[in-house]
Order: sequence, then structure tokens, then C-alpha cells
Amino acid sequence: MDYKKSFDELEKVLFELIEENKKIPIVVEGDKDVFSLRKLGVTGEIITTNSGLSIIDFCDKIAKDYKEIILLTDWDKKGGFICHTIQRNLQGRVKCNLYYRELFAIKAMTKTVEGLYSWFNTIKEKIEFNNKNFIKG
Repeated sequence: MDYKKSFDELEKVLFELIEENKKIPIVVEGDKDVFSLRKLGVTGEIITTNSGLSIIDFCDKIAKDYKEIILLTDWDKKGGFICHTIQRNLQGRVKCNLYYRELFAIKAMTKTVEGLYSWFNTIKEKIEFNNKNFIKG
């Protein structure tokens, strides 16, 4: 696996996410997802789905407050269900951007938003280790 290429591609995607989040809120599942994104440098508004509201009430609140969201639920079975339920309930009311979710699902070797920070660090360490060994070799 070309760790450097994967890291560079996702680092670019992360930078785009950080920039877009300055104007558009990100919707994630829980507090650990928020924590991971904050450690990655995301500074904009992040909203969690586990706010105590039913998914219908959550979507109604989102529709009342926003015209667009970045939907970044996990890319496992539960996260997929939540994503599609939110998307279906917001259809025609709020634009749901799934671009980042889809790219992370394809390129990151983790199934969760919570795992992104660790994934970035692990890949970065592998690249640095390989570079040191290449220079020595």
C-alpha cells in the first residue's frame, strides 16, 4: 500500500473539509466524533445526532436552522442507516453534502469518524518510519 499517496489525498480532503466547515456545519453521530475532528483541526460548527431528539425532530430542527449540512456519519452499517434516514428526512429542505463521508469511506482504513485522528497519526508515523529507513538504506 502506498501510505504516502493515501495520506496526501486524505490530507487534501481534510483541508477542504476544514475550509468548507467554516461556512457549513458538519453533522456527526457523537461526542467522540467531534473530539476526533477537533484534534484534526476542524474548528467550525459540529452537530451531533445523539442530542436526545428523535431523528425526525432532529431533522426538523436542522431544516429550521440550516440550508446545507455536511453529513459525516460513520461508514459502518449503523452510520449508513443514520445517514440515509437524515438525508431522506431533509430531502427538499436541506442540501446534504456526502462528499467527505464517501471519500473517507473509500480511502481511510477506519470505519468511523472517531477513528480518523488515529488513522492520520498512524499513517504519518509509517511514512516517517519508511523515510528514515529509506535514507539509511
